[in-house]
Parts: sequence; structure tokens; C-alpha cells
Amino acid sequence: MKTVIAIYRDPRFSPNSVEKDRAILDAVLKSLACLWEEGLQTLTLNEANLEFEGNKLEAWTEQTPTCILSMGRQPSTLQWLSRQSGLVVNRPEAVARCGRTSLARLMAACQIPVPPVEGPDGYWLKRGDACAQQVDDVVFCRDKAELTQQTEVFRQRGISDYVVSAHVVGDLVKFYGVRSTGFFRYFYPTDDGESKFGDEQRNGIARHYDFDDRRLQADIARLADAVGLDVYGGDCIVRSDGSYCVIDFNDWPSFSRCRDEAAAAIGQLIVSSYHSS
Repeated sequence: MKTVIAIYRDPRFSPNSVEKDRAILDAVLKSLACLWEEGLQTLTLNEANLEFEGNKLEAWTEQTPTCILSMGRQPSTLQWLSRQSGLVVNRPEAVARCGRTSLARLMAACQIPVPPVEGPDGYWLKRGDACAQQVDDVVFCRDKAELTQQTEVFRQRGISDYVVSAHVVGDLVKFYGVRSTGFFRYFYPTDDGESKFGDEQRNGIARHYDFDDRRLQADIARLADAVGLDVYGGDCIVRSDGSYCVIDFNDWPSFSRCRDEAAAAIGQLIVSSYHSS
């Protein structure tokens, strides 16, 4: 009998995506139940209540679980995960590297194409210590004057860690991947209108410019290796000349456009990792 602990993300880290985020974790558990035919026992927990589940968790972790699946992002969750042995997806130290300021350094080290700092089409101001938790954590500014104004608003909110990049004109593309499986998919959000905050509309309807998707996959796989993420997603902008730049990279997205495929790939990753450990 295999044992798996699954931790749902705190809703504050899933703005407008709570049900979608829960759905991918449920789909992975379903995939594992099929792959491990000898039986699967699961304990599902909400990250928001993790500190109140001490007795239940203690009983489950007296013997190392087969796997811990975690979408958690809050520091206390990552600290708890760091004390666990065995297979954890995603590893807490990798999730901690997904703050935009940390990612900016890793992208530079990996030579990942990123937006320029200066440009004629406006600027994006984003909190750098964590992913966006509300719509005001990512702000478009039309010019330097508005950027200065919005930076002061960030400071008044207590956000001193932030990143700035120039707006890039082109197609917005969302990508999803599972490390070491070959699974990589990308979509144009304006094709189906699915949106978290509506910022996708800033680039307009996708024109589907030609670009080297194999190169993008290779770049993102290299970045995932540097960060240490097994399950990841993000966004890039493809310009009219086919060049692209990565504007976001994060741990364990909802995979809402390819959930069943992603769940199967994540399940295979877990089984392979377990047998190779």
C-alpha cells in the first residue's frame, strides 16, 4: 500500500483559481491510484489549516510517506516540508526560489531571454518577494511618471521588494511543463478568454507569430533545472519577428487547459522518481 500526503494551496495564493488549483492535485491523485494498482492511501490537507493538523500529520509521517505532493507556498508550509524525508513534489527550496527577485537572478545566470528594463510601450511593476496574491501585485504603468507613483504605492503597502520590466509588444503565451518527462504544452489565453486578472488583454488578441517552440521548451527546462522545480508553468511574449522573452515562471500551475495530460505526466514523474530513489 502506497501512502501519499497531498497539500492544497492556501486560497490567498490562488486568486480566482482556487477550484482549478484543487482540481489538478485531485487529478494527480487519481492518476497515481491507477498507476499504483496495489493500492493508494491518501491524506489531503489544506495549507491554511496545516498547523492545526499536527496529530494527523505526525501519525502519517512516523513512517516516511511514499510521496508528499504540495502546492503550498506559505513559509510555515515550506519549513515543514523541509523537515520531511523522501519524495516531495515540488521541493520547498525550489518553491522558495520562485519569488520574482530570485528568479531574475537565476534567469540571468541561465541566459533566459527576458524583457528589457527600458522601452517605449510602458512598464510592469511586480512584487518581487512572492507570486501575485491580488490584482494590485502586478501593475501596468504607462510611463516613468506613473511607474514612480505606483512604486510609492507599493512602498505604502509594505512591499519593498519588487521588479520592473518594460512592456513587450507581441503574443502572450502560457506554457506548462513537467520536469524530466518531455511534457510541455503552450496556449494563447486570448484564444479561449480564460484569465486570472485580465492583464492578458494588454497585448491584444494573439496573432500566432511563428517561433521556435522547441527552443522555448529547452530554455524553460534549463530554468526548471536551475530552480529545482518538477512541476511548473509560466508566461512569455512572442514578438512579431519570432523572438520571445519569459515574463513569468512559477511552481505548480493549475494546468486548466491540459489538466488530464499534465496529471498523467506528473503521475509518471512521481512513480519514476520513487523507483529510482
